[in-house]
Parts: sequence; structure tokens; C-alpha cells
Amino acid sequence: MSHKIEKTDAEWKALLAQKGAEPVAFEVTRHAATERPHTGKYDDHWQPGSYACVCCGAKLFDSSTKFDAGCGWPSFSQAAEPTAIEEHVDRTLGMQRTETLCAACGAHLGHVFEDGPAPTGLRYCMNSASLDFKPK
Repeated sequence: MSHKIEKTDAEWKALLAQKGAEPVAFEVTRHAATERPHTGKYDDHWQPGSYACVCCGAKLFDSSTKFDAGCGWPSFSQAAEPTAIEEHVDRTLGMQRTETLCAACGAHLGHVFEDGPAPTGLRYCMNSASLDFKPK
């Protein structure tokens, strides 16, 4: 994506509050915080639909790719579109992981790991607070 949606922290915080997002959504999406496992509203959520970025509304995942990884966060085997998610090396907490960000606005979503199911072998481990569910 060539042009990212950019806002100040104050603008993102106000927008998320206006949308009725959980208070933790700002810290997760704009400061790369992580929800505690098994506490997010989409961890055990199985309705058909799609999951969008809570900040900008870009479609990120389809419910058909969601699976129970048992890790405590909603997990998906692939993004809705190859260009929906950006990946960056994350060396925080004394380890190396692959951070996932919304390609449209740069919101921190979670991390992707190579221990998911076939056919992709990927597990997009997302924070519920970074997502907004759209029922089918």
C-alpha cells in the first residue's frame, strides 16, 4: 500500500473511543501492547463473517480461516488479502518474532508464527482489541 492513514496518538485515541473500542485497543494498536491470553472477545468467537482493523476498518481476515490454536488469542491461517498485512521483525522481550501490522494504517495486530495448519502453515496470532468483527 503506497499511502498509509496517519494520525496523531490523540487522534487515534479519540477515534477509537468514538467507535466504542475497548480501552486496551489504543495501547495494543498504537503502542504494540498485548492482551492477556484468553481475555479477548474474539478468542472463542466462531460466527461467520470477517475481521477488520479496529482503527481504519480495512478487512484483515475471514472467519473461514480462523482456527483454535489453543494459545489464548484469535488465530487465523491466512490474511484476507496478501497486501492486507505488513510484517516486521520484532526483537522485543529477548526473542525474535514477526510482528503483524495493518497495511492501511500501521496498527499493531499481533504476530505470525510458522506453526499453523495446512495449507499455509501459518498462525496469525492476533489481539482481539485490534479487530472489529463484521458478521456475514
